[in-house]
Amino acid sequence: MTDKKKIAILGGGVSAMTAACYLTEKDNWQAQYDITVYQMGWRLGGKGASGRNAEYGQRIEEHGLHVWFGAYVNSFKTLEKVYADLGRPSSAPLATFDQAFKPHSFIALEEKIEQNWKTWGIEFPLIPGDPADGNLDPTFWDLIQLIYYWLKEFTVKMAHLQGQKTKASVKGHGWFSHIVDVLKTDIHHIDDDIHATHQMMSSFIEKITRPDRKVADQQIVEQHIKHQSALSGWINWLKQWLEQEFDHLLDEDDNLRHLYIGADLAITCIKGIIEDDVYHKGFGYLNQWDFKEWLTIHGANVKYTVNSAPIRGFYDLVFAYENGDFSKPNIEAGVALLAMIRITLCYHGGVMWKMQAGMGDVIFAPIYELLKKRGVTFEYFHKVDELIPNQSANQIETIVMTKQVKLKDGDYDPFVDVKGLPCWPSKPNYGQIDDTQAALLQSNNINLESFWTNWPDVYQQHFNQPLPQKVLALGVDFDQVIFGISVGGLEHICPQLLAKDPTLKTCSEEVKTVATQAFQVWTDVDYSGLGFGYVPKNGEEPILSGFVEPYDTWAAMDQLLCREDWLQGSEPKNVAYFCSAQTVSDYPPASEHSFPAKCTQQAKDNAISYLTNDVHHLWSNVASQGAFDWAILTDQSAQVGEKRFDSQYWRSNVDPSERYVLSVKNSSQYRLTTNGTVFSNLFITGDWISTGVNVGCVEAATMAGMETSRAVCGFPAKINGEYGFEPYKK
Repeated sequence: MTDKKKIAILGGGVSAMTAACYLTEKDNWQAQYDITVYQMGWRLGGKGASGRNAEYGQRIEEHGLHVWFGAYVNSFKTLEKVYADLGRPSSAPLATFDQAFKPHSFIALEEKIEQNWKTWGIEFPLIPGDPADGNLDPTFWDLIQLIYYWLKEFTVKMAHLQGQKTKASVKGHGWFSHIVDVLKTDIHHIDDDIHATHQMMSSFIEKITRPDRKVADQQIVEQHIKHQSALSGWINWLKQWLEQEFDHLLDEDDNLRHLYIGADLAITCIKGIIEDDVYHKGFGYLNQWDFKEWLTIHGANVKYTVNSAPIRGFYDLVFAYENGDFSKPNIEAGVALLAMIRITLCYHGGVMWKMQAGMGDVIFAPIYELLKKRGVTFEYFHKVDELIPNQSANQIETIVMTKQVKLKDGDYDPFVDVKGLPCWPSKPNYGQIDDTQAALLQSNNINLESFWTNWPDVYQQHFNQPLPQKVLALGVDFDQVIFGISVGGLEHICPQLLAKDPTLKTCSEEVKTVATQAFQVWTDVDYSGLGFGYVPKNGEEPILSGFVEPYDTWAAMDQLLCREDWLQGSEPKNVAYFCSAQTVSDYPPASEHSFPAKCTQQAKDNAISYLTNDVHHLWSNVASQGAFDWAILTDQSAQVGEKRFDSQYWRSNVDPSERYVLSVKNSSQYRLTTNGTVFSNLFITGDWISTGVNVGCVEAATMAGMETSRAVCGFPAKINGEYGFEPYKK
């Protein structure tokens, strides 16, 4: 007899794999748990899965563009530990975490000024330190201080550009008197000059970030209210100064306009945080508004700031468009504001970090290798059909699965070797699958990762019987279930659970998803030959957003070419990634097998249209209005013209588990915690559950996985940033 618990993990995305990593962290974990991961298809990764295409130089093919932000504290901490524990030989490719990720500091945003696109290049400073040691939990006044630092930078530079002096005196205001009292020094002689007022405010904010602990708690609360009131008064004064001195100059000077937008954003954030009493109510209180709506309410300039490139770029970053309709931007204000603050103010190293191979190669391959080494069992080609609850008790009683293929040896080795690096192929390793089934899969071009796959029909027609099922039973095959499949899968896999748990049903309905699209092109022209006109001081290639729809984001990803394996003489000189939301308003039933192909064709048509009509704004050397030099595309066939695009890569992410999780306004309140359902042996996990981030990203998924592990085994005790939406003072 044993008390060992059997845990069934359904899905192999970031959250599920994070949970597995932490559950197996202790040396004696196998004495407590028996863990099996069930994965549809042939690879781990979920929305982050990538593959290698052997037909085209083992090129890297992604779901979209994947980069990490330097504020992903929990993600970096988790993956650094994976690499350290895996202990690859020093001679192996990407043997260490430092080799697998490199910091990136250059971000480009596109502005449309008088019908012309202009590039706004931003070079973020490198911040010393390891992202894993960062902090997503600054105190309230630390947060204000961080925002104020940038506000000061922007406004001082604006004044320097124009040689401006303030025309409105800071003296005579009630808030000024409070600042004098706090500083306990004579500053009545202060000049009406932006430098002098900033010197005053810097001293004031530094003073109030370190409250006097000798006074009683009630006095601290009263001081806090007065401090906020004084800061709010000064912010309103500064806002008035900005409008009076600079509003009429913004169309004429790009640098001045960019500084103004930065200053206005900082002013609005401080104003809104104070006026909406985030100190007592928390960032979650702001989620009743869309972010643009919230900025407008608190006085941001609608023309220049609310509709600015940084704001559009952020909406693009998180695909924040309902049903992919670009006329319907929608993201919760609290979620957006907290994310923007953390991304820009809480990072270490580079503001972004680029992977040095595919996401599957850099993240999921080492995780898989480590978990296998620790003793976790993986069952590939297992598609979860339904979770069935006990009718008299709130437990998962049965898990019904389809065994998608018959393996020759029972166990499946998922990797291909590319220049010594273990990688996931873009198609299954057919040589390990029963020969008859492998031939059927290839001849019918079956996609085993698709919700709309016709494989069951093809199999039934050929073998005159349905695909075999596997039924897991409570107490025999599992005791606890970690549901690592995205929220889009709930209605299809868990209808009986939704019927028994109204809160889970509401979560399934209110936490929305959106389809995305992506394409990649490999060119025989190097990056410098494309004609992108903005050259940053640090010489980096861009990650760019805020551009035209439907492909608003582009990243130069040349660092990946050395990890591909092209025939000598056929190596591309450049690779470019593009992505965006995709307009899809309705998703048909699984029997509509042609649906993915239609969406994929739409993604391809959009890509060709983009290259023909829009990319010339960015790549002036190889494109002009209405024309694109298709000959630059790497293509080993004899195709000419537009047909050369057929050898490139594009995809539509419409599958329930692939669609991007949104944070439309008022939706966070319906997110559940990992053990927040009525089912005692069910743990939900993913970037769709309640975390301290609540937006679709690797960090939210990692935090969700950590929460799941803690709910199961008590580890890890602390998750950085998990209280992000709670009040600072309850």
